[in-house]
Parts: sequence; C-alpha cells; structure tokens
Amino acid sequence: MNLTRRGFAAGLVMLAPGTAPAASLPATSPFITAVLRRMAALPDGPVLLNSYLVEHGAGAGDFDLTQANAAYVYDNALAGLMLLAAGQRAAAARIGQALALAQAHDRKFSDGRLRNAYAAGAMTIPAKLPGFWDMKAGRWAEDPYQLGTDTGPMAWAILLWTALGMPAPANTAADFLTTRLRAPRGYYGGFYGFDPAQQMLRWQSTEQNTDLVAAFRALGRPQDAAQAAAFVQAMHQPGTQRFNAGLAPDGAVNPMLAADAGIWPYLAGLGDAASALAAITALRRGDGIGFSAASTGIWLEGTAFASLALRKMGNRLAETFTATLHRNISPQGYVYATVAPMLATGLTIGPALQPGQPEQSFNYYRRPALSPTCWAGLAALGANPLSA
Repeated sequence: MNLTRRGFAAGLVMLAPGTAPAASLPATSPFITAVLRRMAALPDGPVLLNSYLVEHGAGAGDFDLTQANAAYVYDNALAGLMLLAAGQRAAAARIGQALALAQAHDRKFSDGRLRNAYAAGAMTIPAKLPGFWDMKAGRWAEDPYQLGTDTGPMAWAILLWTALGMPAPANTAADFLTTRLRAPRGYYGGFYGFDPAQQMLRWQSTEQNTDLVAAFRALGRPQDAAQAAAFVQAMHQPGTQRFNAGLAPDGAVNPMLAADAGIWPYLAGLGDAASALAAITALRRGDGIGFSAASTGIWLEGTAFASLALRKMGNRLAETFTATLHRNISPQGYVYATVAPMLATGLTIGPALQPGQPEQSFNYYRRPALSPTCWAGLAALGANPLSA
C-alpha cells in the first residue's frame, strides 16, 4: 500500500504563539520542526496532535480508518517533553493544558483517569473521543483500546505535567493509579472496553511500571515509585541481563523480549548499560531494532530510543541508528513507524469483548507517526525523558 504524498504549502509557516521559528532551532532538529509545523496548523489554545498521518481514498485500510483522528496520550505527552527539551515551552504547554482539560471533562468518568486517546485537534469540553464511520454497520463506531486507560500513557502525562509545573492534574492522575490499579507489587495494566463498563486489565507490564517509576519520582512520590520499581526489578534476569515483558493476568511470567521493556529501565536508572545493550543486540535488525523477538523488520520508534540509550553509553552504533531515522523521514516531516509495510509485535490490542472472538493482533504500519519523530528529536538533543 503506497502512502499519499502530501507536502506543506510553499512559503512561510506561521508558528504558534510563543514558539521559535524553525530557523532558530538546532541543525539536528528536523523532527522538532515537523512537530511545530503540525501544531501551527491547528487552532490556537490547547490541542492534541494526530498520532498517525494516515492514507486516504482507495488505498486506505482498516488501520487508516480507525487511526485517522486519534491523538494518543503517550504520543502527545512525548511530543510535549520533546518540545520542552527544545526550549519550546509555550507549545508544550498547549499539549499539557489539553490533557488537563481532557482529564477534568470526561464524558463519563470523574476519577482522574485519562483515556488512551482523544480526538486530534483543538480540545473540547467535554473531551471528544476518537471514532470512525462504520460503513458496514451504518453507524459511528469507537475503538475499545482508545476508550480505555493504560497506566503507561498516564505516567507519560504525569511526566509532562510535572515538567510544566502543573502538579494538580499530575497528582489527580497519580491518585487514580494508586487507588484503582495498585497490585501487590507494581501496578496493573489499566482498563479496556466501551463505556459505561470497562474491564480491568490484570496483566502487568515492565515497560509501564518503568514509566510509573519515572513519573512518581518526578512528582515527588517515592513510595509509589518504589512500588513500581520493585516490579521492574523482579522482571530482570541476571543470567541474560534482560528484562521479561511482565506478567500475564494469571501471574505467569511473560518472557518475551520487547524493546521498551528491555531498554527503558536503563534510561530510567533501573537497569545498567549491559541490560540495554543486551536487548539492542538481541533485537537488532540491520541498521535498527525490532519491536520484539516477533518482529522481523525495523521498528523506528524503538530505533530512536535505542539511539538515545546508545548515545548515553557512548556507543558509536547510535550514529548508524540515527542515519536510519533520517532515511525514513516522510514527505510530511514525520518519521515513519516502520521501514517495511507492516511490522508484527507479538502482542494483541486487548481482550476479546465477545465470546468466541479471537484477540486482535497489534501491528505497526508504514505511516508517518508522532512517537518515532519525538524520540528521534529527543535523541538528537540528547534529552532523556525518563531520567531522574
């Protein structure tokens, strides 16, 4: 499937109030420039960015349909943190304010949670959720993962709010996590499904607990951070220097090697360089890395944060990975999610909501994407959003 090649109009691009012109940014910042241009095209005030720039028309698939207006919390919080690292505080604040409004004005819940995604664009009251027109059913449809709440994205929102000096929404979110999702050790996955009733996800993720360590630490909640850190440390395998992916709902260890679970503990100070390098080595696919052992090709988001980790180690492989990112910048300025047309992760999106239905596989597609663009920007700046 070929992507529609869309470019920006020729001439000057008006940036959001308080943002620096692209010419004043470091030479290593095509990624930052691309995000600023996307923000400049949106209305003034609190906004969220599309997570994917999708295909339209005859070439569009189901992925494009369901992701067309989705702004994921993790991607947008990451964008805010990259903008802060680049000195673009006013632009980062627009994202932080949008997430705070979404938390305070949910259509159903008032307990401090964030959804996994919202409708991209200007934030509304109540917060508009993403969706799509289901032509077969003849109705507006929503996605149960997008409507749900994972602990990891909330942790990234807390990191952004804390960095922006917004403790009120950050502590409200932290209270939700510690009240509703605290496990005997670490934190559970979150909630999944349609309103008004959602399923609690009782699996536990090494990656998401790593996120929570960084978030609670930044927020000045050491006991909550220690709760998450104990889980991450329990997932470490001293013999191989790798981290397991987490626990299944029944408590069984998930031994899958995943890029974020393998590398982020090092960035968060929970693992050493040897653990991150072991994951990078095992997941290396040519001039980048895969999402997990199930991936046969390059996942560009992981390649970007691996580049940051390698740069932190002083490893020259960072330069090779950085070159891969630059070779995969789309005409719109964002880095593609993958090099190949599709990339398997070995994960599923969520539990089946109907008896007898199989779980849906979670795959990435070659679309311009916000999160690899932002990790690439952070790596270029040498800015580690998970550091103490």
